[in-house]
Amino acid sequence: MNVRHLTFRLLQVYVAVVRSGSVSEAARQLHLTQPTVSQQLRRLAEAVGEPLLKSGHGRLNTTEAGRELYRASREVLSRFDDFEDYLEALRGGKRGRFSIALVNTAQYVLPRLLGPYSHAFPDVDVTLHVGNRRQMLTRFERQDDDLYVFSHPPSLAHALAGRFLRNPLVVVAPQGHPLAQRERIGMGELLEERFLLREPGSATRMMFESWLQEHGLSLGPTLQMASNEAIRVGVAAGMGLAVLSEHVLPPEHPDIAILPVADFPIESHWQFIVRRDRRLPHAALGFLSFAAGHLDECVETRFVANELAGLLMGLEAASEPS
Repeated sequence: MNVRHLTFRLLQVYVAVVRSGSVSEAARQLHLTQPTVSQQLRRLAEAVGEPLLKSGHGRLNTTEAGRELYRASREVLSRFDDFEDYLEALRGGKRGRFSIALVNTAQYVLPRLLGPYSHAFPDVDVTLHVGNRRQMLTRFERQDDDLYVFSHPPSLAHALAGRFLRNPLVVVAPQGHPLAQRERIGMGELLEERFLLREPGSATRMMFESWLQEHGLSLGPTLQMASNEAIRVGVAAGMGLAVLSEHVLPPEHPDIAILPVADFPIESHWQFIVRRDRRLPHAALGFLSFAAGHLDECVETRFVANELAGLLMGLEAASEPS
């Protein structure tokens, strides 16, 4: 047998003839002419080198070789039917894999969205990479991931962005701080106290330092710490004050007070970033569509800033041929 002469179309024709027992009925089902079907059967028999069909009792029946070919043909076509189903699910975002790189602070809320998504699409494999802003910028420049989450996005010359969540920055102090009971505090009253800060380049630190500069203020003593969690614990222990994302604070935080500082919170937003020069997997696009439609159900309404429809439109426009 010369298998190179076998084609899916030959196998499809053969399976249709065996199932129907008739060349004319197979031709009708396949929208082909009877001579075309007969020609395909001859080509198939020549390729196999054995007779495949015989007439009997008004219908076509298989020979021994024909029965084995029928079983093999069904298996092959069935596997490709499965593959077609897989492709349909893949293109619909119901299967596949994608990766998200997110800055440390976003890890406090993104799981609230990923949890319901994973339940809805259990066959999608999602990989998370969490790190500080500098690490995530490196991943962005290397195009390591499919989606990125920043509160202070990098240059968007080669990317599209869509806001999805408010990220208010608040001033926190240990519970029992003398100014915690005041209705309003000027930042100038706090500048002599020590502030606990993230590393240079952190988006929260950048925004806080930019706010201070705009207001003509500068900090007194500071202490740099490696993570938001370390800062939160340090504030609770009385090591100093800090500016943190409100999302870093647990729902109940009896050891920490949010100070009512004038012109706070500093308004910030988390954004999904997608590179224009990287093909976005169907699963990643499906996740963005899920987020656009279910954000209100996954996070507190007061934090929602859903502009993902615009991002999806931008991705659709970018994928259209010019």
